Amino acid sequence: MTTESAQEFYGRWARLYDFVARRTPGIAGLRSRAAAACRLEPGDTVVEMGCGTGANLPYLRERVGPEGTVVGIDFTRPVLERARAATAASDNVHVLRGDATQPPIGRDGNGALDAVADGNAIDAVLATFVVGMLADPAGAVDDWCDLVGPDGTVVLANAARSREWYAPPVNAVFRAIVVLSTPPTTQLRYENEPHLRLDEKIDAAHARLRERAVAVADETHVFGVVRLTAGRLE
Repeated sequence: MTTESAQEFYGRWARLYDFVARRTPGIAGLRSRAAAACRLEPGDTVVEMGCGTGANLPYLRERVGPEGTVVGIDFTRPVLERARAATAASDNVHVLRGDATQPPIGRDGNGALDAVADGNAIDAVLATFVVGMLADPAGAVDDWCDLVGPDGTVVLANAARSREWYAPPVNAVFRAIVVLSTPPTTQLRYENEPHLRLDEKIDAAHARLRERAVAVADETHVFGVVRLTAGRLE
């Protein structure tokens, strides 16, 4: 899927994704947990890669307080418009259009983040339900690890097949959801099953974070489908 078709697909379904992102039972607790795993303190700077409609941004803003900085990045314009509307009342939450694999931020004086964070180091990077859409998930995780400052944190939360003892019926539902949310949604048979490709990408991303981090916390949620990995970097 090209970048242009991905933007068109997710832009077309922005309203539905926003509803799912905010109203799915248990999702608020998961987002709160992901924000907590970022190990943020008041005044910190956190960047969310692939922020979507901004459902995580209020949880991150609560952690950094009014003196901190929250930056959300996404490449789909209709999705970003909803994120901007949802965070308009918070002057320290900034939503930027860009690719999570080439984020418009940096600590070298040339990135967009310098204009909104006064050049401060990035204390944490959060990416939820993003790496499965990337061509090189492990490479993206490497880049995100390189962005954070000393003692910073990278947090990944993604959905993949459950490994619990009751997994078969759960994974059957999961496969159906993945197929329906993978363009084109009218395709019933795939040369490579989308849920298996998704598993491979998520495994690669989470494994790379474990390799890069000096301290790692792993959790599973929602019947073992959602995997949350937080890594503290040197």
